[in-house]
Amino acid sequence: MADPRETAYHLLYNCRHSGAYSNIAFDSYISKGSLSDEEKRFAAALAYGTLERLVTLDRIIAERSKIPMDKLSNEAVCVLQMGLYQLLYMKSVPPSAAVNESVRLVKHMMKNPSAAGFVNGVLRSFIRDGMPLPKPSDKEDELSLEYSCPEWLVHKWLNEYGEKTALSLLESSVGKPPVTLRANTLKCSAQQLIDALSQDGFKADVNDKIPDCVQLLSGGDIENTLAFKNGLFHVQDISSQICCMALDPKEGEVLIDVCSAPGGKAFTCAQLMKDSGRLYALDLHEKRVSLIKSGAERLGIKCITAAVNDARKVSASLPKADKVLCDVVCSGFGVIRRKPEIKYKKPEELARLPEIQSEILKTSAQYVKDGGMLVYSTCTVSKAENEQVVEKFLQENKGFTPVNVCDDMGLKEPFVTMTPDMFGGDGFFIAKLKKDG
Repeated sequence: MADPRETAYHLLYNCRHSGAYSNIAFDSYISKGSLSDEEKRFAAALAYGTLERLVTLDRIIAERSKIPMDKLSNEAVCVLQMGLYQLLYMKSVPPSAAVNESVRLVKHMMKNPSAAGFVNGVLRSFIRDGMPLPKPSDKEDELSLEYSCPEWLVHKWLNEYGEKTALSLLESSVGKPPVTLRANTLKCSAQQLIDALSQDGFKADVNDKIPDCVQLLSGGDIENTLAFKNGLFHVQDISSQICCMALDPKEGEVLIDVCSAPGGKAFTCAQLMKDSGRLYALDLHEKRVSLIKSGAERLGIKCITAAVNDARKVSASLPKADKVLCDVVCSGFGVIRRKPEIKYKKPEELARLPEIQSEILKTSAQYVKDGGMLVYSTCTVSKAENEQVVEKFLQENKGFTPVNVCDDMGLKEPFVTMTPDMFGGDGFFIAKLKKDG
């Protein structure tokens, strides 16, 4: 029989110990099981919620366990994390059910009576004591516990962006993220998309800040709708849509999107071009290029040429372009609310990213026509990967002038870090450079 807690356990365990991405792992386990819609929602809420609150949950376990954390089995820790999350953050789950189901789950997973006793003891003592959070040692530790964010990242954001922006990033990093759609203007208007979605029981509204953007208000799996199958939209965050507006594609132009997969920005740019001109959507891996091809086909876009290409090496087969989008691989700290596992990366894992980003930016610049435009973007909030990469490029490559990112959106400066409190989108960075000539 399908078990939502067991499904949540497998998802959480694989994300923490097998390096699986949360969205991919969850889709895999859901497709294998026979959960009802209600059970799927519970499993998703439990797994994702626990994943985004691990810093706080692990501090509680470390404080209450007589056994050091590094001596505990991964299985027992995983069950404890889920049990504590239910007690603290899932008010619909009675405390007795959180404890009993955790004990049942650890028995099923480990067949170890001592593990079951350990989990039972920690959870029941936590309830008896009033379920207190650990006492923070200072302001950064307090924010780390409150928003379950590693203290080194809290320190980084406070130091680089100040308290107001850091709080915006922390507050938006937990909880359910918004879902925004880009109406396929080659086939419909935003209002026509909303009307089509309503026929499948979805509620949506026009975003009042971004043209042709639709905010999803309620519904289930958006990719199961007739509107999706008919190519009336693609899912795209607001910040990514603004990035395309910054590039400002025109009919008949030649564009290159050097790190395109799965293709969302290429699709929006093609629509802004009215499917007229040439748009090269590139990626390093054939499997990811196939995602671009299938997406363009579903949307009915003809101007896109999707191909395998190494963004760090100049390709003689690519033409000079009017506009080049250089949306590079990054740490992803702007999309933590969508992929909570991102914030558990170690700083040393990210050390080489600016070098790779600089290499891709330098290569991308060689495709830009005289008088053309180059946009560098990331979905992270880190000066080392954003401003510092572009500043280094400008120092080493003459002939490019910074220009305002997007006057229409009020982004009247050449380097812009977008935070969720600005437009409601993910954390994102855009720099816009014009090639002289």
